[in-house]
Amino acid sequence: MGTSDNRFQRTELLLGNEVTTRIANTRIIIFGVGGVGSWCAESLIRSGIGHLTMVDFDRVCETNINRQLMATTETVGRVKAEVLKERLQSINPSAEIIAIPQMYTAETADSFPLDEYDYVIDAIDSLDNKALLIRKACDSSATLFASMGAALKMDSLKIDIAEFWKVKGCPLAAALRRKFKKSKTFPSKKFKCVYSEELLENKGEALFDNDGNPIRANGTIAHTTAIFGFTLAGLVIQDILKKQ
Repeated sequence: MGTSDNRFQRTELLLGNEVTTRIANTRIIIFGVGGVGSWCAESLIRSGIGHLTMVDFDRVCETNINRQLMATTETVGRVKAEVLKERLQSINPSAEIIAIPQMYTAETADSFPLDEYDYVIDAIDSLDNKALLIRKACDSSATLFASMGAALKMDSLKIDIAEFWKVKGCPLAAALRRKFKKSKTFPSKKFKCVYSEELLENKGEALFDNDGNPIRANGTIAHTTAIFGFTLAGLVIQDILKKQ
């Protein structure tokens, strides 16, 4: 990378040339670029990551605007991963950034060669798909970092990091553990998670779709989802530094 690239001079000042060069050569794939994943992706690119693949099938909608980085009134209706790619490419045009508008499922999992990446970031909401990704990532040579539930949180000081089986107070982590135990298929290695024990209640009125059916959704806010995402990115950078 070198100090000739002024965009990353401050990072190099903090970490040194050798580490920033390794950051630039690191390959990362992130699944889900919503309230957590979008901020994680931005932090990774601003930290100098040179190879980032983003997987998300969804499109921007108005309800994303309160917490998702690329969601604005102008981007509603566009594919999230593609909008985010444009922003990230404007930060570092030299980075290899790939947007894959696809859902990670049992049917598509084999199309993602996880062994080709140094890090896998799990920011998926769907329980089944999340459990599958965790197992597949743990079976690969990549290092996995995962986000647990970021909804119904307000206190940023309660956001923490723990190994998956030691996460406390998070309904999503508990549901994943039950799922693994019921199926008797467990992650093959340990991995770190970002989580919060805080669990608030929704205070607003219930949401309904255009047909009048209730929507299962929990309240979220930008500062907590963003801190989840930034913390995931921090785990990656710290791990690269540790391997110096």
